[in-house]
Amino acid sequence: MKRRALILVEGNTHGTGLQYVQAAQRLGLHPITLSANPTQYDYLAAEGTEAVHIDTNNLDELIRECSRLHATYDIAGITSAREAVYATVGKLCRHFDLPGPNPSSVERCCDKFTQRQLLAEAGVPIPAYRLALDATEVESSAAAIGLPVIVKPAVGNGSYGVRLCRSVDELAEHTTYLLGGTHRWRSSVRILVEEFAHGPYYYTEIMGNEIIGIGAADFDPPPHFLYHKSTLPAPLSDQDHNRIADVSLSCLQALGLGWGPACIEFRWTTRGPVVIEVNPRLAGGNAPRMVQLAYGVDLITEHIKLVIGEVWDLRRRHSQTAAVRIFNADRDGILDRIDGAGRAAAVPGVAEVKFHVEPKTPIIRKGDYRDRIGHIIAASPSLAQTEAILQRAVDLIDWSITPFPA
Repeated sequence: MKRRALILVEGNTHGTGLQYVQAAQRLGLHPITLSANPTQYDYLAAEGTEAVHIDTNNLDELIRECSRLHATYDIAGITSAREAVYATVGKLCRHFDLPGPNPSSVERCCDKFTQRQLLAEAGVPIPAYRLALDATEVESSAAAIGLPVIVKPAVGNGSYGVRLCRSVDELAEHTTYLLGGTHRWRSSVRILVEEFAHGPYYYTEIMGNEIIGIGAADFDPPPHFLYHKSTLPAPLSDQDHNRIADVSLSCLQALGLGWGPACIEFRWTTRGPVVIEVNPRLAGGNAPRMVQLAYGVDLITEHIKLVIGEVWDLRRRHSQTAAVRIFNADRDGILDRIDGAGRAAAVPGVAEVKFHVEPKTPIIRKGDYRDRIGHIIAASPSLAQTEAILQRAVDLIDWSITPFPA
């Protein structure tokens, strides 16, 4: 009898890639990662899991490789933790008649300009926006919308190339960065210029058409959007919770989503909840761990169950408040030391203390998720208690970066 395998197209370095591998193993599956560069995922060697070097942008090659693997394994399902290949995953699933996302819906959603158009047509509240193809169009778009504006690639995730531009000089500087060859484009050069929606930030975690939870988050100071702290559930009134939930479901309908996971980001403005972005996949980073601590629902395991054709179970086992504090590099230089991680982990109520960077590592900030040094997650029955636990643990952490010589 063939061994049941789960095909993972790519993974990720800081987020949920390892968790998908471990969840697959707990379900009795043999995880096989297909990647253009398997060595970038340290956890593959650490876990001793199978990996295949392949061009994951080439659908025909992926089909041939999955057909080859099928001679040895019973391929139970195909999925990914990475948005960039998620539409390809949907095409693979359709080719092999396996459960998977609608690739057309994912592609429309991943193109932020197309996403904006579809949401606007459905009457979903969104910021003012324009598409620009060159520096002149970026400048005219910003003038039409009015500074400050958000300027970002029309396709991408992880805050790559996203910046708040508050002046003409900042706008010119970031446009030069995007067009000057430093930023790596996935496809043709297409820049989205958006109104900066002022207000508290919220996000919804969704599986299928079910709202699993609504969280709140804060960012480090601009111009970049680096998560600093997140809390689940968000402290919202029932009325405000329902407004965000209703808009979230409208987004799914407008974009043809509703299979598997999704994550939707909002700003609460004078207009109420305004949609910043719809992500047609499971949120990365600490989000699945936060959901598990808050509600006892393992989103990654339940997603894999859906992928392999089993019935998922999204029932809440308990109700707690989970919160994470994220440490981001505050300067370029050499990370000298990180002290206090063990003491912080020993604080009652702390669920996880993790650092992604070793001392003596050179730090060059990118303005996106790669600037994260580490995080602390805590959980308890109440928001006040969780915040107190988290602050107690954070106060025990000390780290420093020595700037590079001039």
